[in-house]
Amino acid sequence: MSLASGHEARLLEGDEFERLTRNFPPYRTGLVRLSPGGWVFPEQYRRYADHLYNFEVRPTDVFLVTYPKVGTTWTQEILWTMIFNPDLDNPKQTVSLEKRSPFIDLDMLFPTEVPPKLEKLMEPALEEFHKVCPGKDPKEGMYWQMGAACKDHPRILKSHLPLSLLPPMLVDVAKVVYVMRNPGDVITSYYHHCSLFNEMKFTGTLEDFSELFLNDDLVYSPYWLHVKEAWEKRTHPNMHILCFEDMKSDITGELQKLNEFLGTRLDEKQLENVKKHTTFDAMKNRKTIFDFDISETSKFVDAEVLKKDGGFFRQGKTGDGKKK
Repeated sequence: MSLASGHEARLLEGDEFERLTRNFPPYRTGLVRLSPGGWVFPEQYRRYADHLYNFEVRPTDVFLVTYPKVGTTWTQEILWTMIFNPDLDNPKQTVSLEKRSPFIDLDMLFPTEVPPKLEKLMEPALEEFHKVCPGKDPKEGMYWQMGAACKDHPRILKSHLPLSLLPPMLVDVAKVVYVMRNPGDVITSYYHHCSLFNEMKFTGTLEDFSELFLNDDLVYSPYWLHVKEAWEKRTHPNMHILCFEDMKSDITGELQKLNEFLGTRLDEKQLENVKKHTTFDAMKNRKTIFDFDISETSKFVDAEVLKKDGGFFRQGKTGDGKKK
């Protein structure tokens, strides 16, 4: 299948399909690999690929682009707080993070037809979709359509896609924040994430997961090409690259750099507000961001993994990969 980006999407079969899905039961519904690049995605990606590549970008937009599990949620909350809530008085701060800054490629991680066991859990998302996108069909993709319909100025939009699969003029038109992280820590964090959520439900060991990562066989891989595409744009005035490790060691300094890049003109008190509001403990304790009640979400996440990890926010540390 030919895509608007110029890539070919090939449905995986045979030994390659068995190798990639052995420990990912939900992905046995289908995976595709793109060429060039070798990107791996659920087969549903083909339904949304052209919409995402042709997504209309506004000059006021701020896009957060990352490989999964590099500190995306943390950065997402930092950006929204800097732009919309530096005085910590915005009533929307109690609204879930995903409604405030839509994850535009999330649609491909869910089945097109919602299973009956998930219908109740999806009701809030469907209600929000019909509110934001009246008359639109959710089966055409809820999250990219909600991102497109978002009336915020600026819009803060999140994607785990590489730059080559996003709108070709993205960096020339909008501001892009890209986050990098030590790959060893990425592996460990991504492993726990995929073990937690049932739409991925990885059943293998960390060693099995690491092998898939190193062979560019995980969804959203290859990791190094993902980073390379952003790094090549590092001198563009609309591109700002953050390193998770720098954020952990000197968040004040990184917030000051973001303040200049975004043009938010926050004073010292406001930057301190952002810093305190987005600490790991503060975000972990704010249930409005990710409110996982084990009794209600056992069909969406693995309750045992959730309890063992202590929630969606697991550790938020550097060097975690060296301990495994």
